[in-house]
This record gives sequence, C-alpha cells and structure tokens, in this order.
Amino acid sequence: MREFIPPAARFVDLPAGFPLHRGGTLNGARIAYETVGRLSEARDNAILILTGLSPDAHAASHPADTAPGWWEAMVGPGKPVDTDRWYVICVNSLGSCKGSTGPASVDPASGRPYGLDFPELAMEDIADAAAHTVRALGVERLACVIGTSMGGMSALSLLARHPGLARSHMNICGAARSLPFSIAVRSLQREVIRFDPQWNRGRYDAERYPQRGMLTARKLGMMTYRSPQEWESRFGRTRIAPDRRPDTDPFGPAFEVEGYLDCHAHRFSRRFDPNSYLYLTRCMDQFDLGDSCGGTVEDALGRMRLERALVIGVETDLLFPLRQQRQIADGLAAGGPDVEFLALDSQQGHDAFLTDTDRFGVPIAKFLTAL
Repeated sequence: MREFIPPAARFVDLPAGFPLHRGGTLNGARIAYETVGRLSEARDNAILILTGLSPDAHAASHPADTAPGWWEAMVGPGKPVDTDRWYVICVNSLGSCKGSTGPASVDPASGRPYGLDFPELAMEDIADAAAHTVRALGVERLACVIGTSMGGMSALSLLARHPGLARSHMNICGAARSLPFSIAVRSLQREVIRFDPQWNRGRYDAERYPQRGMLTARKLGMMTYRSPQEWESRFGRTRIAPDRRPDTDPFGPAFEVEGYLDCHAHRFSRRFDPNSYLYLTRCMDQFDLGDSCGGTVEDALGRMRLERALVIGVETDLLFPLRQQRQIADGLAAGGPDVEFLALDSQQGHDAFLTDTDRFGVPIAKFLTAL
C-alpha cells in the first residue's frame, strides 16, 4: 500500500471522530487540496472542483507545482475556468490514495496502513469532507461547484447535504445514481483485484502486489471510458508490427488497440492503491441520491437551492449515459433555477471532458462568465 501525494498538496484536518454515513468514525483524518488563483476580499469568487475516481488535487499548474495538472487545458489564466477571476479549490476525495485519508493511509490506532480496516465509505462522506474543507478555507458560499464523472455524484451529494453552500453547479458526465451496467463493470474490476493471489485480503506490499488484477481492472475501465466509435476511428483493425510483439506469448496483444490498453494499464497500475480502487468503486455503486435524501432522485434534485446550473453529457458515453445527465438537468430545473443542458456529440465517450477539451471549453467558459 502506498500513497501518491502531489508535491504542492496542502491539507485540512477533519474533526476528530469524523462520522461516516454507513457507520463508524475516522480520527486523525485529512483532506488534500490545492488552490489556484486568489480569493477575493468578499470571499465570493471560489469554485470547488470535485474529481473523478483517480485524479489528485493537482488540477492545473501553478507556481508551487509547475507540472501540468489533470485538467490543465481547462483551468488557469485566460482558460475556461479562468483563475484571473476565480479562486479554484480542487480536493482529493476522501478514501483516495492521493493525499486524503484512505485505505493506504496509516491508521493512528494501529500504526500501519488501514487496508480493509478502513471503514465503509459512502459518497456522502466524500461530500461532507469536501464541504468541511471549503469552510476551513474561509469560504462560506461557493460561486460554483464543478463535478466531473464520480465528482458529479459527490457534487450532488454535497449540494443536497449542505444547502446554500454553492450558488451554481456544473455537472459534467455525472449521475445521480449508478446504473446496472456501470455497477456490473465495476464489480468485475473489483473481482479481478480481489482474486489476484497477491492481493492477500488487502495486505500487500511492493514485492507482493496484485499487479495482474490492477492491469485487468484498468483495462476494463478504459473500455468504458472511451466509445466504440473512437476505438474504430483511432485503431481500426491495425495490427502491432511483428518486431514489437513479444515472442514468448502466442496469445499476447496482436492489435494496436490491445497494445494501447496494455500500455495505459501498466502506467496506471502502480500509481493507484488497489484497496482505494475497491473502496471508491464500491462507493460509486452504492450511491443513489434519492435514497440518500429519503425520497426519489427527482425530489432530491428539485429541492436543491441553486441559482443556475449547467449539465453536460456526451452522446457516446457508455459508463454514465446521456439520459443520466438529462435526468439531473430536468430534476434541477423543476426546483426553479436557470438550467442549461448540453448533449455533446464527441466520439471520445465518457473521458471526453478530459480529452476533447475544445468542445467542452466554450460552454464552460460561457457559463462561468455569466455568473
């Protein structure tokens, strides 16, 4: 087990005995965050970014860390999320391995990594920890909370559990609950990790590490993050050149698409803690905004106190299909705020907000400019 903490990460301590939605508490826990831009004297220009499953809090480069961030094309001076105007807070989710307390962190009670002793995690916990971080930074009301992918879930939970914390909301490729297909995919991802003998019920180290399970889990994920249309246009049936194929495995990668999945999975597999992967994907599966609020999804969305919202989905998204973003937009609009819904025709599937940034940048900039 290992944490991967960006060099410029800063930390907010959670209160002692931080209560968790499904029972249990955390002591000595913290949330990692980074900020870009400057908070105004009125403290009214703060934007919170809640991330997908794997990103850290380093959304964009800044003087303390000049390395490109995971949303570098979107956040910064003169960019769609313009840090000449906005004070941007990006937090790493509770339960992750990128600085916030999670299964890879040291349990103060035992002095060793939590592993499976980490309490059951819920999206509500991620939302509450993010809300505590915002307030600890002296912000009582956000101009906007932006949630991408899994962050769209945690953003909705935050808005429901902390009414009035944000004036506006931008939900990008998000969902108010998980659908059976995405649950099934994530269930398989967890299974291949758990069935790797090196996983050892969550007690592994660098030498005895569930590499094969992590590789397969990531490949399954990548197959849903992009679209069949992109696979076709990008790779077709192009084969790997014979001199690039290993001679030892007659059933190894033969097509370029296989090589791409293999290369990407190898880059990821040692950069994310397997137990964190299990906890966060399970957390996504269990999230249902309606259940969390004691009613239906539509009721929960309609009660949110917002002035404006922008909901963006992608027509080729397999993992969080477009009807889920439409449900969010319709539900929010029923509560009275000005809601804009956009269905983008990008071929790049769920990950389009990371890869097709030109297409996303225009509506994001337009929305924030009008705030």
